[in-house]
Amino acid sequence: MKLCEFLECEKGMLFVVSGPSGTGKGTICKKVIENIGADISVSMTTRKPRDGEIDGKDYFFVTEEEFVQTIKDKGFLEHANVFGNRYGTPKANILEKLNSGKDVILEIDVQGAVQIKETFPEAVLIFALPPTMKELRRRIIKRGTETKQKINERLAKSIDEVKFINRYDYAVINANLEIAVSEVESILIAEHLRLKSDINKIITKYEEEC
Repeated sequence: MKLCEFLECEKGMLFVVSGPSGTGKGTICKKVIENIGADISVSMTTRKPRDGEIDGKDYFFVTEEEFVQTIKDKGFLEHANVFGNRYGTPKANILEKLNSGKDVILEIDVQGAVQIKETFPEAVLIFALPPTMKELRRRIIKRGTETKQKINERLAKSIDEVKFINRYDYAVINANLEIAVSEVESILIAEHLRLKSDINKIITKYEEEC
């Protein structure tokens, strides 16, 4: 029996996975969700879809005007400008899932993760790291979607993003996808086993059975 089931928890937990572009954080999240059944939040963005991306599944692709209106409506849990494109996490859907008892995983950039931690301190932040900067460059080049200048910009930004790692609760190095996925799953399990403020509930539950 899971501790959350034992305590009849009413709310799910919010997990945030972020890190430099090209670390494979999106693939990690998809694998974790396939394996353990958490829900993933679909972000909104003003950038154009890449080949194979599906509106409403990978992202909600919107216009600049639609994005700005959502900001005015206070519809984002966080939002940021990354390499000239806007990204945001719709608030209502996430809160609905958490309040129904479901865990939610967010795959967002470092700016957004820091915002979430400030407004939602109970969120668990996981930083995905590349094994080396050389490997990160190789992965970005493999996408075939960036110019040499853009690649250099992304790598420079990656160094700046790593400096925020002290704001995170955990770090995972994605040198081997299977191992990285297993480590993130272990974090989710461990957080559900953490006692936190549940100690008195556990004592009370056993006392009631006496």
